Amino acid sequence: MKTYIGLLRGINVGGANRLSMRQLVEVLQDLGLKNVKTYIQSGNVVFQSEPIKAVELSDRISAAIKQSHGFAPQVLLLELDELEQAAATNPFPQAEAEPKTLHLYFLAAVPQNPDLETLEDLKQEREQFSLQDKVFYLFAPDGIGRSKLAERAEKALGVAATARNWRSVCKIMEMAKQLG
Repeated sequence: MKTYIGLLRGINVGGANRLSMRQLVEVLQDLGLKNVKTYIQSGNVVFQSEPIKAVELSDRISAAIKQSHGFAPQVLLLELDELEQAAATNPFPQAEAEPKTLHLYFLAAVPQNPDLETLEDLKQEREQFSLQDKVFYLFAPDGIGRSKLAERAEKALGVAATARNWRSVCKIMEMAKQLG
């Protein structure tokens, strides 16, 4: 069995695309996935499966949610080593003490033509960012809620993304490690 981390995008946001974590667990178990565990209501899940291509498994999960709940969220799958690598290469270790200030945007692919100039122009005085392969790191010490950089990062990067704060990344990684 292989451990996977699933990051679902756009569920339980503003009353749309409602999917309780209990329902998500049921959908994944119905697909034959094992040891399914969730973290908070924003679509973070760890589970085990026979080794399979991430894209194929992601598509199966999205299709199963569409069939049972009427919408098909984007499902980004990571393996434990990918999440560990993203955490280990955090370019802003000073932000770890305030985990809500650091966000990791997990990207569906490596951006081929990211508009880093636009991101630099949008950046507030104390904000910092770094793009490393399929992870975009945003350190926003004044908060992410009013950040123009956070709001427009995905468009400027040119690839689909889903963000998690440092606290969530650490908790999800801990859960995945417990599964093996």
